Amino acid sequence: MKNLLRLEELLQFILAIFLFNQLSYPGWLYLAFFLAPDLGMVGYLVNPKIGALLYNLFHHKGIAIALYLLGLSTDIPELLFAGLLLFGHSSFDRIFGYGLKYPDNFKNTHLGWIGKSSS
Repeated sequence: MKNLLRLEELLQFILAIFLFNQLSYPGWLYLAFFLAPDLGMVGYLVNPKIGALLYNLFHHKGIAIALYLLGLSTDIPELLFAGLLLFGHSSFDRIFGYGLKYPDNFKNTHLGWIGKSSS
């Protein structure tokens, strides 16, 4: 099941790249901003609860899709870009087991504990 979920995330990541290539932005721009959603981790400097809130805000695929759809409906390419960036980044993270965070610990995610073997 774990590999099936990783494959699904990989395909979603590829979809984000495909859709980004339909925009008029150069490809290097996607790469330049690819790690930007991880700035949400700065909240962990305050405490784990704020950290999880900010991290999840920048890694929630529902928010990414909402931004993309808002960009489509308003013809604002920056929103399309932001939505695809968040969606692609979140998919990429989840390929490697980094999911949405619980407020108790950075390593506790909706995909399980980071670094712990599932066996």
